[in-house]
Amino acid sequence: MPIYIRAGKALAVTATEIIVDFKRPPRESFAEIVSPASGHMRIRISPDVIIALGLRVKHPGEGMEGQDVELILTEQESAFMPPYQRLLGDAMHGIGDLFGRQDIVDAQWRIVDPVLDDVVPPVTYEQGSWGPEEANELIGSDGPWHNPKPAAASRP
Repeated sequence: MPIYIRAGKALAVTATEIIVDFKRPPRESFAEIVSPASGHMRIRISPDVIIALGLRVKHPGEGMEGQDVELILTEQESAFMPPYQRLLGDAMHGIGDLFGRQDIVDAQWRIVDPVLDDVVPPVTYEQGSWGPEEANELIGSDGPWHNPKPAAASRP
């Protein structure tokens, strides 16, 4: 199962999403060319929480035409505490779940430190774009990339 991660400091949208594309059924229900990404599950964990199921349904009417729809489940914003408020609150109350222990941090540095000397120059791209053209080559025939929408636009 291929897994692709696109990250950058100046991409068009800041979002953490997981997209699972479902395989097409062995027999199509509608006699039409269907986008391979019409069946999917989308899980957004940041900046807001969304679980969405994308599927193809019969378009109302006589003909056997399909249309892509996405059923979206969202979490109410009022249920969340801002991240830094939670972090500072946990620190003041002595809750260390969100903080790394010294022995774990040291072990992580032992793994990462040798890699830091093997520097590859960064590929620049236009701020607010979806990244450099080289990113499109990485995903190859498994593409195209899914471009997340801003948080406000993804709500119903």
